[in-house]
Amino acid sequence: MLWSGWGDPSRAAPLPEPVVGLLRDLLGVRPAEAPPVALADVKVPPCRLTSDDLDALAGTAVVRTDAETRVRHTRGKSTSDLLRLRAGDASDAPDAVVLPGSHDEVLAVLRACAARGIAVVPFGGGTSVVGGLTPRGGAFVALDLWRMSALLALDETSRTAVLQPGLRAPEVEALLAARGYTLGHFPQSYEWASVGGFAAARSSGQASAGYGRFDDMVVALTVATPEGTLDLGRAPRSAAGPDLRQLVLGSEGALGVITSVTVRVHPVPEERSYEGWRFTTFDAGAAALRRLAQDGPLPAVLRLGDEAETMVGLADPSAVGAASDAGCLAVLGFEGTAEAVAARREQAARVLARAGGEPLGAAPGDRWERGRFDAPYLRDALLDAGAFVETLETATFWSGLPGLYEAVRRALTETLAGAGTPPLVMCHISHVYPSGASLYFTVVAAQGSDPVADWARAKGAACDAILAGGGTISHHHGVGTDHRDWYAREIGPLGASLLRAVKERLDPAGILNPGVLVPAAGE
Repeated sequence: MLWSGWGDPSRAAPLPEPVVGLLRDLLGVRPAEAPPVALADVKVPPCRLTSDDLDALAGTAVVRTDAETRVRHTRGKSTSDLLRLRAGDASDAPDAVVLPGSHDEVLAVLRACAARGIAVVPFGGGTSVVGGLTPRGGAFVALDLWRMSALLALDETSRTAVLQPGLRAPEVEALLAARGYTLGHFPQSYEWASVGGFAAARSSGQASAGYGRFDDMVVALTVATPEGTLDLGRAPRSAAGPDLRQLVLGSEGALGVITSVTVRVHPVPEERSYEGWRFTTFDAGAAALRRLAQDGPLPAVLRLGDEAETMVGLADPSAVGAASDAGCLAVLGFEGTAEAVAARREQAARVLARAGGEPLGAAPGDRWERGRFDAPYLRDALLDAGAFVETLETATFWSGLPGLYEAVRRALTETLAGAGTPPLVMCHISHVYPSGASLYFTVVAAQGSDPVADWARAKGAACDAILAGGGTISHHHGVGTDHRDWYAREIGPLGASLLRAVKERLDPAGILNPGVLVPAAGE
């Protein structure tokens, strides 16, 4: 992956001149004053580990301390992370990168680090956008799990697969497809994110309406902790006490390191079909999505852009700036046998038409499907052009959705306008449930003199609005360090103390991703 941006460098492309002009005229964006520094010029701090520390780690797994490896494991992929790296700042790089090849090696690394007080940050695809890879405190190692990248077992009778955590999503799909199966998990980070990361952050993919979130897919886990091994999940469901699998899912490496995941798989669908519908307003489109979510038929993919996102054309990143017709674009995707797809499309069309939708045919859906993983590349081009672009997301119940949507938009707009960088705020619904849905906001503004500080204030205001409006602080990006203070407010003092007690039992030395997820005492 590009060290200072997203994905395959060969796929990066500059913004077309009409888009640059639109950004200049609409938002006052000006070209960046300086290009990103070269990798060789990034400032990497001296390694804080002693020679004895490194020797102890080398006895457990492969260890690397070269500057390039450390830079490539610095932070995640939020815009603030990238802006600091592009300026040459790797001040919070890991002191070493450790690459275990098995569950037993992970255990050995954790024990060695616990004995020496060295923090450990599990590292999968490095795609965190909430500070999940930036612990608070002193020396730490990045525990890169890429050597643990195998399909360990496929049970075709139960339709489950055992996956190691370092597998990237495309590798999973290729391995399963060779046997006629799919996982069906396609988040925007699909090209680079890992199985372990999906579980650790409660990831949700673009086909979640059909396949569920990743935490819905998991039926068993193996977890390495400094205190030993957790093997969780003996059956699909159980009444044997609280489900400890759910304690590990979403734990972001703060309670242990996930070393294998058993997931539900599905036969590769005979047909996939995408289409577009137009609604006059976001409220009207949301009401139509609610009808499908509550009464069916539920497509595999179901998403709706608001007026701003539809106008800009963000559903098709390759055509951003080519203004769409007025209204709000909904994209539906159907999967299954040809007969089942045809039946569900016909049933959904009747529901959407009664809700005021206008059919647009296959073209909008096909364009979305072709560009579904391109938005992060577009962000890199926007940064090069001097624009600032970032995202945040939440979820709430249907009854609270309109108020939360307006409150977050207002918080972002007012805060950034007050900083002298009035933004374009866009939003879409991409994950639906019978009782509610997610809201995913994209913000574009001029970078200003200190875009990292400007965004911190704006996101803080938006997070306050989310909690005040009854939303959750994260639907699928996780908590990390960025959301930790708001997460403490969401779960309350008793919930925070309960989480700390679990961490203290599993990680008494406090080495696992310190500062991430778990609220400190008093919060």
